[in-house]
Amino acid sequence: METSSSPANYDGVPCIINHGTDTNKCSTFTSSFAKVCVRFQFPTANQSIVMSFVKQSIEVKDLTEEGWREERAEPVDGLSVVFNANRNLSLDQQRHRLPIYEFKDYILYLLEKNQVLIIKGETGCGKSTQIAQFLADNGWTQGEDKSLVIGITQPRRVAALSLAKRVAEERRVNLGQQVGYSIRFDDCFEPGVTQIKYMTEGILIREMMSDPLLTSYSVIMVDEIHERTLYTDVMLGLLKKIIKRRRELRLIISSATLEVTTMEDYFAEIGTKVANLQVEGRTYPVDIYFSDEPVADYLKASVDTAMKIHEKMTSGDILIFLTGQEEVERAVEILVDYSRAIKDKPDSKKMFVLPMYSSLPAADQLRVFESFPRSVRKVVVATNLAEASVTIHGIAYVIDSGFVKLRFFNPKTCTDSLVIVPVSQASAVQRAGRAGRTRPGKAYRLYTAEAFKNLDQFTIPEIKRSSLVPVILQLKALGIKNLLKFSFPSKPPEYNIITALELLYALGGIDSNGDLTKPLGLRMVEFPLDAMFAKMLLVSGEMGCSEEALTIAAVLQVQNIFQQPASGQHSIRARNVKHNFSVEEGDLITYLNVYNAFIESGKVRSWSDSRYLNYKGLLRAVEVRARLARILRRFDIPIVSADGDVDLVRRCIVTGFFANAAYLHPKGSYRTVRGDFELHIHPSSVLYTRPRPPDWVLFVEVLHTTKEFMRDLTVIESKWLYEIAPHYYEYGTDREIVEKNLTK
Repeated sequence: METSSSPANYDGVPCIINHGTDTNKCSTFTSSFAKVCVRFQFPTANQSIVMSFVKQSIEVKDLTEEGWREERAEPVDGLSVVFNANRNLSLDQQRHRLPIYEFKDYILYLLEKNQVLIIKGETGCGKSTQIAQFLADNGWTQGEDKSLVIGITQPRRVAALSLAKRVAEERRVNLGQQVGYSIRFDDCFEPGVTQIKYMTEGILIREMMSDPLLTSYSVIMVDEIHERTLYTDVMLGLLKKIIKRRRELRLIISSATLEVTTMEDYFAEIGTKVANLQVEGRTYPVDIYFSDEPVADYLKASVDTAMKIHEKMTSGDILIFLTGQEEVERAVEILVDYSRAIKDKPDSKKMFVLPMYSSLPAADQLRVFESFPRSVRKVVVATNLAEASVTIHGIAYVIDSGFVKLRFFNPKTCTDSLVIVPVSQASAVQRAGRAGRTRPGKAYRLYTAEAFKNLDQFTIPEIKRSSLVPVILQLKALGIKNLLKFSFPSKPPEYNIITALELLYALGGIDSNGDLTKPLGLRMVEFPLDAMFAKMLLVSGEMGCSEEALTIAAVLQVQNIFQQPASGQHSIRARNVKHNFSVEEGDLITYLNVYNAFIESGKVRSWSDSRYLNYKGLLRAVEVRARLARILRRFDIPIVSADGDVDLVRRCIVTGFFANAAYLHPKGSYRTVRGDFELHIHPSSVLYTRPRPPDWVLFVEVLHTTKEFMRDLTVIESKWLYEIAPHYYEYGTDREIVEKNLTK
């Protein structure tokens, strides 16, 4: 791609494209391996810096919590500090300074006169924290015979949690009383007392199963709708049906980047009165810098850019956008090593590095909101979690890798694959806007201006690119029988609907008429997990291995229990320790052994750190396991152990994941049984280094990078597929199967 030769301005954000650099005024970071040269202009220094992103080996020291404490101590009593830019002002003064406050009367009037209100509010205008309070202060929680709730949905749990904390602080109440939240595996509210409730979208859909018309709510606010998650579209379709039945229920739809006309037309179809309001945000100018050429390694380029900013630029925190947990942790380790190397230099400012990704425990996610002394620069390395839903105080510099990891349904494997793809223009604008929230900022895009012009305008809605199994399961539980007539804002592909129905039928969740089976199908809906996990757990009691099934399901909700330093001696030791834990039956049995060893150690942190295990991830698995066990007990499913019978545990895994089977092809790769699609073992799997690859495996998910990789594998015997799922597989040679079918 060629670099644009003229300045540009995108979506109101000033874009400065630097094309020429005076090499006589350059401080150059070079190497004989330099391939890509990216020039960023730093106006404050009145000179340019040529940054060459190079391939090099950096020894990374062990990243532990103790290592972090060398830079800064833990908060007192372990309390999380939530962003408060105007903490020296009274809470009322802080609220009055927000742009949304000027629109308070407009919002109340429009909501009184219309059933649906669409608010397009720029990031930072205060819509997520203030609108619910406007409504609560003006009687919207007072029903005729009972108190009502104002519900606010968020696509991410960290946003729901941090917003609830902030609103409780502003209203001077204890979190969990008047203001509460509900996220997966964590509730903090009191029915009959809580008036303002923040929650994730999936939680509200689950509430519809027990209260189909949401009679306990007076207003539902769907926030950050531009993310268009799988549950966003499902929830909008259900809310459209509900407001048609409950004319007194009010619906607010809000986002920073929103196609207002599309939403207006969608709800106008049922004759609902719809109004819209645009709220300007109080943001600062952001200078945009593009790469002159595409970068070869965006992770390395991101880290190098952060180092150069730290060395050359004035105060201000840095936010780096990468695609996933593994990349985030690798970048954090390199930057922590760098910060330790410079902390004793007299003229160098200290650096404190924090990760942020979805599977990080909530308390750790909230650490990015902490304030730091002026002598310390905070660097947050995040996934797209930090793109829109949260505001991190002090960010002045944003480094945008230009990529994001999304789930795409693979019709060949009939599974979701994690694919790293370019961001959309809307996402790029959102990322850049993070730098202009509290002060003028700069955004460094590690791609060219021409590449930006070729990006999709908006991210493809998740419902068009994901497996619909969880959606169909929940819609069936809500009594939606004709899925093709359900009013989705964006219609999903019919093929995806068909394959989801086929899988649910094979799992025993629905019958030949498409209705939920009793009790299996109805019970599967109760689990906040994928249908395959739910099936495995529900049959584990009768198979005699529910203890092991609970552990496996819980650990797989944590992305990584093994820590893997990027390089150096620690990397070698970490691989050796993982090898010692590994068993020939595969990853899931290895996870089971690690968890059991962790419990036997007394859940001691030093034990985990010495074995390069994710201590907080294991603690999270303990918490999730306890919640899943409570669901099994509610169904009177016995909690029993297989007592070391590994084959029994593996057969139980097959009952849920039989559709994800692959066999070793003579060419050395694997092929799916269904579709005969080529797959490979992921390098992180314990089976990757096995001298002789197993003949048959089950996988939990597929990751698409340079190849299609299977992750979280279990070694199985082929006959188990036919014995456990004869309705899905036929057993025998091709000739035997043909002859058997002819005699039917």
